[in-house]
Amino acid sequence: MSADTFPAESSLLAPVLLVEDEPLIRRRLESLLQQLGYASDAVVSAASLHEARACLARQPFALALVDLGLPDGSGIDLIHSMHATDPALPILVISAWSTEDAILAALRAGATGYVLKERDDMEVALSIRSVLRGGAPIDPFIARRIIDELHPRTRPQAETSTNETLSPRESEILGLVAQGLGNREIAEQLILSRYTVECHIKHIYRKLAVSSRTRAINEARSRGLIG
Repeated sequence: MSADTFPAESSLLAPVLLVEDEPLIRRRLESLLQQLGYASDAVVSAASLHEARACLARQPFALALVDLGLPDGSGIDLIHSMHATDPALPILVISAWSTEDAILAALRAGATGYVLKERDDMEVALSIRSVLRGGAPIDPFIARRIIDELHPRTRPQAETSTNETLSPRESEILGLVAQGLGNREIAEQLILSRYTVECHIKHIYRKLAVSSRTRAINEARSRGLIG
């Protein structure tokens, strides 16, 4: 079953502010919103914090879909300001980031839900529908990370000494991270999209069982994966 088999959502909240700087992802989300019943003029897109704030200054919104990694700052700052202005505004984060820091910071800032970009159209559409119906959808992977954060436990030695190795591309990206390059700089150097770089970094975090760039670098060096 694909997202385009969904019946139109009867409880649409409009207009919608869509904050996403990757053109392909933005078009994907615009298409999902249209499949849920939104007219094209009910969705206002912004590719940066500056554009999003300009949109908010012009008109109020009934729903916001927000990415965290924007070219001129963090979507968390935008979430905080939107929530402060309208605490009832539903805000769904759709991001590639799955670290505890990013997740908890977004939820504390006022996000209603959080879903990963890597999910298929069906899952993303279900999360949007849940928000439209008053729900607070949390990606299953993220829910596990939050539970682990709130209820830390000692993991079996076999898990902590995993033999998972980084792919050549992951090693290459982690090496650039160790050089201090940001995601956009890495994407430009490797001729990849920033979304692809973010997904690779997320997979690196998962393989190394870490939650930050610094920890990933330290862990990889301790294992001899990078110099």
